Order: sequence, then structure tokens, then C-alpha cells
Amino acid sequence: MREDSPTADLVTRARDGDARAWDALVERFGPMIWFICRNYRLERADIEDVAQNVWLKLVDQLSRVRDPAALGGWLATTTRRECFRARQAAGTFAPDGQAVDDLPEVDAVTAEDEVLLAERHAALREAFARLPVSNQRLLTLLAADPPPSYAQISAWLGMAIGSIGPNRRRCLDRLRNDPAIAALIDEAAVPGSRLTERQGARTSARKARAEAKERSSASRS
Repeated sequence: MREDSPTADLVTRARDGDARAWDALVERFGPMIWFICRNYRLERADIEDVAQNVWLKLVDQLSRVRDPAALGGWLATTTRRECFRARQAAGTFAPDGQAVDDLPEVDAVTAEDEVLLAERHAALREAFARLPVSNQRLLTLLAADPPPSYAQISAWLGMAIGSIGPNRRRCLDRLRNDPAIAALIDEAAVPGSRLTERQGARTSARKARAEAKERSSASRS
């Protein structure tokens, strides 16, 4: 069962030894940790090591997390630091070339975006798992890279070539109408919602960085 409690509540319960709350934190933020590691182009074994180190650090620091509601930011920063160390150990560098001590303690916009992406991935996996097996097989084949031809899909699934497109549309409609996906769509449509606030913050941050670069270039010219 999916745990929809606020993060702060889950942290409090995990501190008290609630195994279900801990599992919910792993389910909620695990995809974010994986996503960050993929951005650092780590190998699968390194990703698993980084994820394990991050969760071990959380176990050690859980009672000392100052703002439980901001756990996503803490996990994102800790993951980036662990990724940097993993790349250093492999003789490579961080994507932006920063030294590990120069990485910010809190990157609010980036961390929020990563949490949002993790939530979207979790909702998509949940909705996909509720599709009929035949729908899952069709979408999996269509999403393959490179994708097989319609003739191959027809042969593998025993489906007429002309019905693949309509079946695909029905599968996607089922995904969009799934409660997990519908909730995300509804939230994105509400002004002032958490989703729109995060998207607005990301846009504002990009504009601010662009303006700062322009001012810096103008001052040097």
C-alpha cells in the first residue's frame, strides 16, 4: 500500500522505529537518489553503493535532521556528495567540475525538482502496474530502444498490425485516468499548488541565473 503521509510525519515515525514509515521514505525518495546517480553517469554497481551509503547516513543522522519536511533536499545534497566521491574514486569528475566541499548544503530548487520527478516516476510505476498484463507488454515493446517494428509486435503479441495504434491509445488513456496519474494532472492545473509553485520556482531561478550572468558580463566589458 502506498504511504501518502507528509514527509515530516514519516520522519518522526521512522525515528520512533516504525518500519512501515521507513519503507515509505525509501519508496518516496529512492527514485530521486537513482535519478541523481544516473546524472553522474555512475555504473549500476556504483549507484547501488551510493544509495546504500546515503541511506546509512540517514540512519545515522535521522535523529538530528533539523527540518524533517526538507528531508528531500538533505538526501539530494548527500547523494550528490556521494556521487562526487564515487567519481573521484574512479578517476573522473563531477558533472559541473565542483570540488566536493564547494557543493551547496542546500540546493532548494534542484532538490525540489528531483523530488517532484521521483514522485512522477513513482506514480507512473504504480499506474503501469495496474494495467492489464497485455497492455503492459504492448507499452513495454513500444517504449523499447530501438523500438521493434509493428510487424514484429504483431507477431510477438498475436495482435493485428492495424489494431496496435488504437490499442496504444487505449493504454495511454487508462494510464491518464489512473488515480495516481490523475492526481498529478489535477494538482498541476491548480494555481498555487505544490507542482505549479515548484515549476515557477525553477523558472524564476533560471531567469535569475541568466540575469546574473548578463550583469557579470556587462561589468567585465
